[in-house]
Amino acid sequence: MEKIVVNKINVTPIEEQPVEMVERKGLGHPDSICDGVVEQLSVNLSKYYLEHYGQILHHNVDKGSLAGGRSEPKFGGGEVLEPIYLLVIGRATTEIIKDHEIERIPIGTIALTSVREYLEKNFRFLDISKHVQIDYKIRPGSQDLTELFKDPSKVPLSNDTSFGVSFAPLSETERLVLETERYLNSPKLKKELPEVGEDIKVMGLRHNNKIKLTIAAAIISSLTYDLDHYINVKQEVANRILDLASKITEKEVKVFVNTADKIDRSNPRVYITVTGTSAESGDDGQVGRGNRVNGLITPMRPMSLEAAAGKNPRSHVGKIYNILAKNIANRIIEEVKGVKEVYVRILSQIGKPITEPQLANAQVLLEENANWNVIKNDIEAILETEVTNVTKLTNKIIEGEFQIF
Repeated sequence: MEKIVVNKINVTPIEEQPVEMVERKGLGHPDSICDGVVEQLSVNLSKYYLEHYGQILHHNVDKGSLAGGRSEPKFGGGEVLEPIYLLVIGRATTEIIKDHEIERIPIGTIALTSVREYLEKNFRFLDISKHVQIDYKIRPGSQDLTELFKDPSKVPLSNDTSFGVSFAPLSETERLVLETERYLNSPKLKKELPEVGEDIKVMGLRHNNKIKLTIAAAIISSLTYDLDHYINVKQEVANRILDLASKITEKEVKVFVNTADKIDRSNPRVYITVTGTSAESGDDGQVGRGNRVNGLITPMRPMSLEAAAGKNPRSHVGKIYNILAKNIANRIIEEVKGVKEVYVRILSQIGKPITEPQLANAQVLLEENANWNVIKNDIEAILETEVTNVTKLTNKIIEGEFQIF
């Protein structure tokens, strides 16, 4: 493939740089809620189109906003006073001519059902009928983009001129941040420490060989009976994360939980919530403001600003190429000896087959005494194979095999 470029880079490896910052917005963060519901809608739309018409029709439902509600949590109880408002926005195929008749697609029903499905599946204390007002504004797609879907037998044409970006491997700090949120939102933790809500945000700072983790964890008010109980839950969270950290890194790790708390016995101000998400009380959200496809926000590394969630999985390279870049970077690290770090970027051109990017580039930081010619050939082969087979990602996306945010 002519548009494959593999080149060496001479940079200081991330683990050897003096400072590193990395963030993850967890499942219940308002931005992640927006990402989650629009991705669920895209998946459900894709499945509906496939079931009824044998192909994924044009859609991009990658816009959406959350306006926080108003709540009054208190130890042992609390209530939501005003609901969360959740608006899903996008474009989709709303009707199709079948057997010479116009057949209308129940976009509204699919949208509302998808949002409810996602929220019910992921939030234990969110009463969808009482705590959330769901709305949608989904209109037909523009004619030029819809035309790109005309022939399902051919390789899909790029829905946008965009790029995908990824890197590998994750640093210890990046892994620690990612695994911290995953653990705090795991079924195991929720069973053993149910007071911890779904809204978890983790910020990691490494300065030389010392790591600070700052965790914001929304604690469930109805399960937390008093201030001492709350303090004990915070301490248990910190202890468990320190134990997790010892399995990931040998660096010194300090964990801070809910640092905005004011532990005043007469008038405590602490992070308790009725529903497990800050969205219940004024914290707003928007699609694309959270994690990238690798699950992290990494200001020390290359990132795309694409909102992957909600984009159609057949031809929108803003989603597909970011997943592709991540797969390629991981394969290179796993299969090619002598590579210390790799950075992958893939650029599309609207209207061109997704198997024919303008450029697929891998930038490689080598180990000492590595054989560059062998490495270059191996990486070129991986790039060519993965790009050629990019259409296979679509079904895997629909089946939920990839992390999207």
